[in-house]
Amino acid sequence: MRIVVVGATGNVGTSTVRALAGDPEVTSILGVARRRPGLTFDRTEWVSADIVRSDLAALFEGADAVIDLAWIFQPTHHPEVTWRNNVVGTSRVFQAAAAAKVPALVYASSIGAYSPRPEDGRPVDESWPTDGRPTAAYSREKCYTERLLDTFEAEHPECRVVRMRPGFIFKRDAATAQRRIFGGPFVPNRLVRSGVIPVVPEIPGLAFQALHSDDAGDAYRRAALGDVRGAFNLAAEPVINMARIADLLSARTVRVPAGAVRTALAAMWGLGLVPASPQLFDLAMRLPILDTGRAHEILGWTPKHSSLAALGEFLQGLRENAAMDTPPLARRTSGPLRIREFATGIGRRA
Repeated sequence: MRIVVVGATGNVGTSTVRALAGDPEVTSILGVARRRPGLTFDRTEWVSADIVRSDLAALFEGADAVIDLAWIFQPTHHPEVTWRNNVVGTSRVFQAAAAAKVPALVYASSIGAYSPRPEDGRPVDESWPTDGRPTAAYSREKCYTERLLDTFEAEHPECRVVRMRPGFIFKRDAATAQRRIFGGPFVPNRLVRSGVIPVVPEIPGLAFQALHSDDAGDAYRRAALGDVRGAFNLAAEPVINMARIADLLSARTVRVPAGAVRTALAAMWGLGLVPASPQLFDLAMRLPILDTGRAHEILGWTPKHSSLAALGEFLQGLRENAAMDTPPLARRTSGPLRIREFATGIGRRA
């Protein structure tokens, strides 16, 4: 089988290509990204392409499946830029898959596409509404692309469509990139060393699910190769809250109102001190808990890492300034003394 991975050099993309390269059923892999990486995988070739401008259909010719992972989070101060890539670009991926008559399309949706959690806090399956939180650009864009995929699926029933809705995805080698995207240049690496932080805020209502990037890559491999359709929730146990994070850091918790945290974050984001917007915090506060039974039963997927192991590996990566030899994950993207991060205006330029 020939598999094309769009957005192949990021956190999930590198893990997906690695998982595919380890499967003997996969004869060739085409990794598509705006900039070529330095790393190599068996039976894998790389091509530089922009999903907003390039001729994607030509790249998809002869593919047995296309896995679409391309997404940008920044600049949060200019959502028209992320919309152009994440919505317009994703629409072009779908159109190219149709033009090339690709038999299977696997799309990276997100827990962020879901409507807020039910009042009773019960886990939700894939039938939960995907209306998201429209004030958060990330959620708004994920919801819109879900609607685009609904249309694609109706117009192209011959194409097997799979949409993945994972929780937060971590691995050691993506830590530098994730710190840059969400925390910004003022987050010191050594701060996450066990015993250094005496207290962490306990924010009532904040709970999220996570999984290791390699487990996500395995799920995408299964979706591309298997005879499956529809949506799949992806997450590992246990559900993470601030008390569990405090345990990882050998710290204690101090209760802090969510409103106070949001006010502080909004002030720092407005001043250009952090790249993560307060609207993203609003989204995180209302995320549902995912029921992953369908992924276990239909995909045959079981994560090898717990959510705490994935988060612990991320924290280790932060301490070690871990990175990979791909443009999105490389240390040089931050620059000496993180000068390139400051040069972007922290959330104002891509």
